[in-house]
Amino acid sequence: MGIVLAILIFGFIIFFHELGHFALARINGINVDEFWIGMGPTLVHKKIGNTDYCLKLLPIGGACMMGEDEEDDQREGSFNSKSPLRRITVIAAGPVFNFILAFLCSLVFVSWVGYDSTVLSAVTENSAAEDAGLQAGDRITAVQGDSVRLFREIQMYNQFHPGERTEFTIVRDGETFTVSLEPRQAEDGGWYYGFQSSGYTRGNILQTLGYSVYEVKYWIEMTVESLGQLITGQIGVDQLSGPVGVVDTVNTTYEVSRSGGAALIIINLLRLTILLSANLGVMNLLPIPALDGARLVFLLVELVRGKRVPPEKEGYVHLAGMVLLLGLMVFVMYNDIRRVFF
Repeated sequence: MGIVLAILIFGFIIFFHELGHFALARINGINVDEFWIGMGPTLVHKKIGNTDYCLKLLPIGGACMMGEDEEDDQREGSFNSKSPLRRITVIAAGPVFNFILAFLCSLVFVSWVGYDSTVLSAVTENSAAEDAGLQAGDRITAVQGDSVRLFREIQMYNQFHPGERTEFTIVRDGETFTVSLEPRQAEDGGWYYGFQSSGYTRGNILQTLGYSVYEVKYWIEMTVESLGQLITGQIGVDQLSGPVGVVDTVNTTYEVSRSGGAALIIINLLRLTILLSANLGVMNLLPIPALDGARLVFLLVELVRGKRVPPEKEGYVHLAGMVLLLGLMVFVMYNDIRRVFF
């Protein structure tokens, strides 16, 4: 059952991404030749109007084909007959739709569960927090000068800056002050400041909308921070996870949540969907050839210089990027299989 859920979640996230391209293409009067979900052999397809809709065997990709790699085709309805700004909106719509999906899922999650407040419920004895005079009821509003709304943002900072002295902005009884805490290492190897969150809190309609945005922001920042650590070598390439790893994670989440009933399963899978959708949005905005981010770079260059980069040269760049991405996908899939099955 977990595997089926993984395929449905992953497929829907990709579908929503491609739907973004499709919707903006139609709004801008651009013909869509093919719209497919999956990769590999076609299972079913149906042509409606000028568009061939396909469902393919492997649920690990999708595409909205608009003829964007063709020569400067100026036929009515062709992708390249539109202005650079219109084409930018079409390409950017995929990642933007991923963020919209993450927000909609967050809206359901926060309405149902609430948000993890930065109000402290307790302070551990003989900890850095106690030594600094922190008390239950204090609210943390900033870490190192950056505002925080979710307790997980504090945990994320600690995760990416283990052992570092950190400045916190605290609000107590309407007064604001700052404290500097140096986390202490416990027997389990983790670093702790010595305070605990008051848990999840449900808010009014405006708070629910606001914290749904903060939820998406949290997962975007988590993805960006992780990419930064990957680039600097703090995270190894062998720790990357692909479709097999995602399926295993969804399956594990399902199995662990089963004992809590349907509600717990839905809540945990909803949060996983928020993570995956936000992650896909960020990844597609990276300026990597063959991804939306690289196409946006070429369109921005065209917008500045007033003419398109020669299509054959752009095609070579995207082809090289596709080869590298396929190689990376094979490597990641090998790591996933080794990690999951051996």
